[in-house]
Amino acid sequence: MTVRPNATIARLLTLFAVMLVSRIACGHQQDGRDAILEFEPPGPGTYRLHRIMSAPDGRVLDTEGRSQKLSRFLQDKITLLGFIYTTCTDPEGCPLAYRVFDGLKKEIQATPALHGEVRFVTLSFDPARDSPEVMKHYAGSRIKESRGLRWYFLTTRSARDLLPLVEGFGQDIRYSVDKSTGRPVRELSHVLKVFLIDRSGSIREIYTSTFLHPQVVMNDIKTLLMEEGARFP
Repeated sequence: MTVRPNATIARLLTLFAVMLVSRIACGHQQDGRDAILEFEPPGPGTYRLHRIMSAPDGRVLDTEGRSQKLSRFLQDKITLLGFIYTTCTDPEGCPLAYRVFDGLKKEIQATPALHGEVRFVTLSFDPARDSPEVMKHYAGSRIKESRGLRWYFLTTRSARDLLPLVEGFGQDIRYSVDKSTGRPVRELSHVLKVFLIDRSGSIREIYTSTFLHPQVVMNDIKTLLMEEGARFP
């Protein structure tokens, strides 16, 4: 988490007050719930989001199977990027990020000042099963630009292409082990993370499930835009 003199202290104090027992859902190590926001987040523009690091670059595939540089999807707009895998079905696993993105989408579409300023990127870390066709089906109607917001669904051609991105973002993944045989099984495990990236490709915030809530993320998006002189009522 980035250093914010006032906001970070408030978040951490609240975290200790509302922290739930960690559990694993659909192979995700989670440390919170998204249903109810149990604290009042600091208002947009009352804190600063520091640059954590530059987002890594690498080759990805869009839903049409075209090879692209990931950086193409991380420039010129505020970007919210999350890793998923489509076979996760537990509502508190990958779908948690999906629900948060959907909530943000509705608010962005209802706020004209945000139109054209934000994009979403959903990137699979299971290239063996999440082909471009699978990602297109997973995206459904969300893939179409709507009221100034574009949501991209990406995968990679192979684990070789995926690895630099996973390592660059610090997104740890691993396969579970069958205790009876000691062999890896096809259940993926990772700590849920979503990344807020500015127009220059710098990561400005990293959310785990504790703070992954539409209001928290929206305040951060507005804070980045207010750095550029934007005003919100």
